Amino acid sequence: MFQKLKNVYHLFQAIIANIIYGFPSRKLKVIGITGTDGKTTTTHLIVHILKMAEKKVSFISSVFASIGGQEYDIGFHVTTPSPFALQKLLKQSTDNNDEYFVLETTSHALDQNRVWGIKYEIGIITNITHEHLDYHGTYENYAKTKLKLLKMAKVGIKNTDKIINIIKKIPNLTKFNQYNYSIAYTVCQKLGLSDEMILKAMKTFQLPKGRLDLVYDKDFKGLRDFTKRPLMGEASDKFSDIIILTEEDYRTEDPQLICQQITSRIKNKNYQIILNRQRAINKAMKTAKRNDVVVITGKGHENSLCRGKIEYPWNEYEAVKKALKI
Repeated sequence: MFQKLKNVYHLFQAIIANIIYGFPSRKLKVIGITGTDGKTTTTHLIVHILKMAEKKVSFISSVFASIGGQEYDIGFHVTTPSPFALQKLLKQSTDNNDEYFVLETTSHALDQNRVWGIKYEIGIITNITHEHLDYHGTYENYAKTKLKLLKMAKVGIKNTDKIINIIKKIPNLTKFNQYNYSIAYTVCQKLGLSDEMILKAMKTFQLPKGRLDLVYDKDFKGLRDFTKRPLMGEASDKFSDIIILTEEDYRTEDPQLICQQITSRIKNKNYQIILNRQRAINKAMKTAKRNDVVVITGKGHENSLCRGKIEYPWNEYEAVKKALKI
């Protein structure tokens, strides 16, 4: 009940913000991207292709916002900004005479009416898996919320898990990113770009920060990736020889209990729980031998670590560098 009232509050905010800033999305071709995984990579990839095609484009992703070439921090654990902040950025984009605006759109923003009034040219769903059920309650509610974006858009595109043949020509692409590239290709085709232009741009694209970064590459490799919690235990068990479980924005939950829930999916007994994230990274780096690969998941590009109701400054890159010096 409280959330429904809060959503009405956000709706009034969105209406007022649109009026104040003059419904700026009506002057742009807004491309909205939602989904459980792949939103940020797809957002940055579409932006890169449009820029390579010499199109004027601004965007908002979970990493940062870029409006007219100027970058803005969107805050801790926030992807789609508040209605006033969002409409202000859209207005700045129109003032910059942009043609396109790519907007990473979360299920929370859709449910809370924060994107009310935005005229989407194209709406995209990358995928829908079990996530954010603490907020939406059920998978069905979560899926229905994501589908709102397609209903709001002039053109709706849903990833069909089919990899387009032309994407297979791009070397060193993981299968998951082949799906992201395929849907980005479909979008850019809809926007009238040629296959040659799209493919040329894709070959020069670099993944956004926090998606797969090589931090250290000497005796062993240190990689960072962004992995969702529900399947962490199963995936770690399948692909890892040694597993270290640690904290990751546990907020008001018990981090020890979270780790124990993850271990229920782990058959490999070679694991340990070290709740302090810095100490866990220290242990991983100390354990690694020549030619090993250390994969650190969960935090990505984020600049804070939420413990209880407090956001503590955090930088995963610096944490790795610190661990290497010990």
